[in-house]
Amino acid sequence: MENITMVTPLKQPIVFELEGFYVPPGYGSLLFFLALFNYVVVLLGNGVVLCVIVIDKNLHRPMFVLVCNLVVCDLLGATAVLPRLMMHFLTGQKRITYILAITQAFCVHTYGCAVQTILGAMAYDRYIAVCQPLRYHAIMTSARLYFCCALAWFIAVLCITVLFALHMNTPLCGIIIRHVYCSNRSILSLSCSPTPSNNIYGLSMTWTLSTGIFLIIAFSYIRILHVSVKQGRSDSSVRSKAFHTCAPHLVVYLLFEIASVIIIVGQRFPSVPQNIKKFFSILVIIIPPAINPIIYGLVSKELRSGITKHFAIQPLVGSPKANWFLVKVQTKNDS
Repeated sequence: MENITMVTPLKQPIVFELEGFYVPPGYGSLLFFLALFNYVVVLLGNGVVLCVIVIDKNLHRPMFVLVCNLVVCDLLGATAVLPRLMMHFLTGQKRITYILAITQAFCVHTYGCAVQTILGAMAYDRYIAVCQPLRYHAIMTSARLYFCCALAWFIAVLCITVLFALHMNTPLCGIIIRHVYCSNRSILSLSCSPTPSNNIYGLSMTWTLSTGIFLIIAFSYIRILHVSVKQGRSDSSVRSKAFHTCAPHLVVYLLFEIASVIIIVGQRFPSVPQNIKKFFSILVIIIPPAINPIIYGLVSKELRSGITKHFAIQPLVGSPKANWFLVKVQTKNDS
């Protein structure tokens, strides 16, 4: 199917058509349930982590507040893509209005930026916790913590707002978006003329943000490694504490970066089937949000204990209510 090329630019209201996946006959329901399962895992996993951190006052600490922000970010990315993808699998619906397309693209790009900025803030927090443990509470005050969280979201939203502001008035001459979801690049590919300013800003912003966050995380972990090795000679528990403190954050960052690299590499091989390329393109949205809660739940002892405390099924026998019920039954039988 070819893009519809117009002599004159399209006028509002514009309705795009998402090319999406090629779904063989009879496989739509199966793919729908797979996408639904992934979305349910994302909602349940992140929802449980979010609820436990909010409810349990023992978890109202900087590291877990930052985890909350990461959870919200993961929910944003998954919710922006998966519900519409499920509708595509189940009903074959491909049409999407201009406003919804821009909204989806904005949310997806904000997710991609905010994940990195939040992980950068978490690296700073871990650096202070390991390298300045005695001054940690004096440095990472509530005010500084909330400033770090607000700054992470502000940078992400500002970068993406400028990105979309550059092409809001760009005339479009096509309606078929050759992607699984709407993105800045896929929408601009339908423009009637080249968009060099948007291309330059997009590449510069992506490179600057990714490189800056990488340097922050690399510096933090080099310092953490240095301190752990130096202090670990006299106290072996320091290394173990540093590992359990930093391992979840590092694994989450590597997972996001690996998914991003797979997307970039997959687009460089023309022989790769289109469905495979499209699947690679959504890895960064369907995999990290589903696995991140598991990573933090398994590695963080405090979070794992909170989940067990608030969501585990309590045994009936031996509980106060059960004892009260048994006493009432015994009294009745005696009478």
